Amino acid sequence: MLIGNLTEARFVIIWSCLICIGVGSFSTACDINSDQVSHSNTAPISAAKPDDLSHLFSSSGREKVELVDGNLLGKDYLPGGNLVEYRKQGVHFQQFLIRASTPEKAMFLMIDLKNDLVNAKFVPHLGGYFGLDGNNPILVMQRGRSLAGVVGLPERDADNILREFAQRLD
Repeated sequence: MLIGNLTEARFVIIWSCLICIGVGSFSTACDINSDQVSHSNTAPISAAKPDDLSHLFSSSGREKVELVDGNLLGKDYLPGGNLVEYRKQGVHFQQFLIRASTPEKAMFLMIDLKNDLVNAKFVPHLGGYFGLDGNNPILVMQRGRSLAGVVGLPERDADNILREFAQRLD
């Protein structure tokens, strides 16, 4: 889709850079002239092992912590990250965290995941998206270099967990 002479991806880069400038955190990563705009079918997957960030996750109801080397959630465009399984009051769900090299890369990962969700809707107070991946509801958000999400809970429950988790991210 074109917006004037801009592709949608380049428009998103420019828009995010304008936001960065507005809050005074513009970095060299905001290269609006870069032709290396990545989307799910062209984004290279980092071969680096993900950092163990299990200390950031709540220990209440935690059943399993897994460091996934690549393709988190079975998505070929997602790199590795932390995947934690919970069981609280008989309800099973997962929480994940990916640390990207830059905030912009985390944002593009979120957009790629949003594009995979059915009936994805914007959640303004998180700056993220909620939708269905098959039969699994997913709420995802980006904070700094982090992409975090909750899989398997209704929006209201996932929202509460993700808002609390966001306080521990960069």
